[in-house]
Amino acid sequence: MKFNAKQLQQMSNVAKSYALGAVLAAQSGHVGIILDAAEIMTAVFANHLHRGVDRFVLSAGHGSALLYSVLKLAGYNLGELKTFRKFGGLPGHPECCLDGVDATTGPLGQGVGNAVGFALSQKIRGIRAHTYCLCGDGDLMEGVSFESLSLAGRLKLNNLIVLWDDNRLTIDGVAQTDIDVNARMRALGFNVMSVRGNDFSSIEQALDRAEKSTCPVFIQCKNILGRDSSLADKSAAHGFALKETEMIELISRYADGEGLKLWSVVARRSVADKARAVTALPRVRLPKLPEHISSRELSGIYLDLLMRGGAKIITGSADLADNTRVKTSVSKDISANNFNGNYINYGVREHGMGAIMNALATDGLRVVGSTFLAFSDYMKPAIRIAALSHLPVVYVFTHDSICVGEDGPTHQPIEQLPSLRLIPNLQVFRPCNMTEVAHSWNTALTDNEHPSAIILSRQKFKQIETPNDADLKRGGYVIYPAENGRVRVTLIATGSEVPLAVEIASRFKNVQVVSMLSMEIFRTQDLSYKNKILRGCVIAIEAASPGNWFEIADAVIGIDKFGASGDSATLYKEYGFDADKIVKEIKRYM
Repeated sequence: MKFNAKQLQQMSNVAKSYALGAVLAAQSGHVGIILDAAEIMTAVFANHLHRGVDRFVLSAGHGSALLYSVLKLAGYNLGELKTFRKFGGLPGHPECCLDGVDATTGPLGQGVGNAVGFALSQKIRGIRAHTYCLCGDGDLMEGVSFESLSLAGRLKLNNLIVLWDDNRLTIDGVAQTDIDVNARMRALGFNVMSVRGNDFSSIEQALDRAEKSTCPVFIQCKNILGRDSSLADKSAAHGFALKETEMIELISRYADGEGLKLWSVVARRSVADKARAVTALPRVRLPKLPEHISSRELSGIYLDLLMRGGAKIITGSADLADNTRVKTSVSKDISANNFNGNYINYGVREHGMGAIMNALATDGLRVVGSTFLAFSDYMKPAIRIAALSHLPVVYVFTHDSICVGEDGPTHQPIEQLPSLRLIPNLQVFRPCNMTEVAHSWNTALTDNEHPSAIILSRQKFKQIETPNDADLKRGGYVIYPAENGRVRVTLIATGSEVPLAVEIASRFKNVQVVSMLSMEIFRTQDLSYKNKILRGCVIAIEAASPGNWFEIADAVIGIDKFGASGDSATLYKEYGFDADKIVKEIKRYM
């Protein structure tokens, strides 16, 4: 059954009462959006959203109390509203660990990107469903929103319905959105509609039309921030600014027994199980490889073997597929006319790519996105959300050092590698040979709790074989043992610095080399294993900012300034990665 306007008003009043009660109990939260957007959210959940099939994303995550109240009323298995914003209770912004919360939002704009990702996922999986997204003025000022929305327009995602809570205000006053948001959305390829945010009749008509659209839909909902309160239409209404007496009066005014009964009808509706994709990795036979090869080439070869063997992986790139080698011999483009492919050309939209991939991964798809390591900074907020949400997204970051060479310091990563390692729950791999490349991919594609970043070189370098008895699952292992077994110095290296470290160690009898494929995994090993392989004076060698390494190293040969333009061999030596110089320093120490 569909509820009429009178019934929807009763239901939205109850949602307001519950949400205001949660904010009052917490003595913290955002009141304005509760009072101006409850009608929109009520209409979606009561009359349109098919639970377990459709998706709803609250991009304006500061309205979490409203979302929690609606979910609670609609029968989702949610905790007590009185625990809102309290330790161990309902979080201050939505997190996808909660029943009914489809995306972790709060950093503005991320939810819009997630919504585009969910709509794309529904198309890829062939599911007849819609994705509804409630966003605010702040969301539409963040670049990630329009990166994502422009791609939605190009892909003609007609199952995407974005509802804009247009109250013209943000924390600092008048919202600094585009002068004509609707014109921009039309230019992006959206079907644009406009309604009053508290007019159920027009909201219902717009949603009915939207669900039959041939292109994505953008609905402007003209609203009054903090409607019905003493701070209505004022920026102060955004947060927790109403007096307690007024809050209590509003909670009492909105309480509605009939509305509560109507919500119980919604709560009794059947729930469809969400289909999830399963990834099985085939066994592959590695080809004979040249002695000198880049790790991006190794990665491309292995990924191609996996996908040719039948691995269900969706790869993509921010307009750099030929460089990052994530487009394989069996890749087929996903387009507005064909969603049966396995490759997404995101265009030059790193941040949008990251947010969209988070939604694809939430739906169980195995997704890979790629760009140059220096440009990982463009997508860092989305990577952080993936790590916080335990989403197994895979990032391929190539061109991993100053050895990018002639492109100069704008394209040469220095601080990006250690900054990725600082993100909790993100696994970072920097492989030095095909064995490590294969292990990195296998780990990343079978892990369900961590996103993974695979860091790869543009330049070719000598391949050092991993010993047959090496335990790669430990994160770090001895790749080159000391000649006499008595270790005075341990050189730790990653990626393209491993052959340099081996060249240095070969000039001594008591120096060994440890290949540190993943610091995050090595950190979890027991102390006895760490002491077993980190012997003597420990020196780390890596073409990146050195800060991370002082956790386990006595000294570090790294880079603490920006790069320069020039050929890679010259830069490598000029920045201290010269075997002769390092040998002299070690001899001086010994």
